[in-house]
Amino acid sequence: MANEVKLASGGVDDLISSIVAEAQFVAAERSVMRNLVKTFTIPQNNGGTVLQVPIYSTPAAAAVAETVDLANTAVTTSKKDITLGEVGVMTTVTDLALNYSKQNVISDIGRLFGEAIAKKIDQDLTGLFSGFSTFALGNATDTQTEMTAAHLFAAAAKLKNAGVPGPYFGVFNPASIFNMKKTMTSTFVPQGNTGVVNAAMTEGYVGRIAGIDIFETSNVVADSATSCVNGVFARDALGLAMGQEISIKTQRDESARATEVICTATYGVSELHDSYGVQVPVDATIS
Repeated sequence: MANEVKLASGGVDDLISSIVAEAQFVAAERSVMRNLVKTFTIPQNNGGTVLQVPIYSTPAAAAVAETVDLANTAVTTSKKDITLGEVGVMTTVTDLALNYSKQNVISDIGRLFGEAIAKKIDQDLTGLFSGFSTFALGNATDTQTEMTAAHLFAAAAKLKNAGVPGPYFGVFNPASIFNMKKTMTSTFVPQGNTGVVNAAMTEGYVGRIAGIDIFETSNVVADSATSCVNGVFARDALGLAMGQEISIKTQRDESARATEVICTATYGVSELHDSYGVQVPVDATIS
């Protein structure tokens, strides 16, 4: 069953490099969150599956009189652990499908697998939004409140007031941000905002508001039929530890006259700085 597969066209081995390239391209293109968070690369055989990230305290300076000795300031560290785990997806391609399809079945499967793993990474990262202890407006019970620009201005103000360095990113479920975009495109919006308004109307992209770069993705999963927890954060708020990038292997099942195609990746996610993120629980209906 584990025997290497050889076909008349040169064998499945000839397809493997193109499968990996396609899958990694799709993952990079479709994943929003991966480029917005702190990413660590974990080499293999490093002695463990838990990455420890030291977090330094923020010291404060004070005025000192001439000739007065400075006193020692304690610099402390805490740590955040990111535990690596595997995710994977597998399917079986029959010889009939592989040999007689007009499409490159294996390549198409590689594309689907890349999208699946990219989606999983995004959902694991956006799932951390509900762990932020700071709310843009209100509290955790305000899940039926429609989103407005005030949520963004409040989130930015709270991050700046906490001394969080930018840039700031806002990642929202499309249904959550719909009401704000609808309000922005109203004829009552002041003419000074025409640049942002035109972008929202013609491109479906909100752009930059209150110093926050806004992204929309359905990978911010609604926690109910009518509500969703979105997030505004700085890059160091969340961490992604990548152990193994997308890997695609094949295994021959001779009795089934088929080839198993297995795609896996190894990574872990964690909140790093709680004060570096703000959660935005709002309504997630379009009306």
